[in-house]
Amino acid sequence: MTRSILSGMLGLISVLALGGLPVACQSGGVGDPCIPEDEYKTDFAGFKVTEENIESRSFQCQTRICLVNHFQGRVSCPYGQTKPTTGGTATGGCQTSTSGPDDANKACCVPGTDTVVEAEVCGQCAEDSQRDAAQAVYCSCRCGVAEGADPDPNFNFCECPTGYTCEEIRPDVGLGDKQLTGKYCIKQDTKFVTEGSCGTVKGHYNATQCKGVGFTTDS
Repeated sequence: MTRSILSGMLGLISVLALGGLPVACQSGGVGDPCIPEDEYKTDFAGFKVTEENIESRSFQCQTRICLVNHFQGRVSCPYGQTKPTTGGTATGGCQTSTSGPDDANKACCVPGTDTVVEAEVCGQCAEDSQRDAAQAVYCSCRCGVAEGADPDPNFNFCECPTGYTCEEIRPDVGLGDKQLTGKYCIKQDTKFVTEGSCGTVKGHYNATQCKGVGFTTDS
């Protein structure tokens, strides 16, 4: 509750300071790791590789943008988990964003706590798929408008640093915040092509909800 109140107050201060409009920051910090705010919810099952998510007021990022670019699962729980029969506190320890195979059987927890996530969570896509957390979730910035959209002279677009390319992440379909549509800096050679590229899932795999072709606990 304290975290939610604090985040809300900081978000309001940020909006007021920027005149109520989302404005792109400098490109410094692009590529820094971030954990999306959704992962602080105990009932959040994780992201889907078929979707993107743009968190526009992330206080973990200098750019204020935490980009989830077609990623599966939770950043904070690389190997996922089956749905727990009980919630509460993890007794066998928790996975973290840097967990290795030895931690594959530990619970998914709210980041920074031992509170167990109440949902089934898919393992992340294989590292060589370019869709694991390191390649698909990080701080980014908006570098251009969507394909076919009118130019926006009032937006402070960033320039992508070396090793990143400016690619369309969210088309402008006339819904939601127009200033979140368009192109963002992503790591080279990580543009999403198809859900079939997920490869062998790292950890928990349920064919009814997880993309991929099975599972492994290899690093």
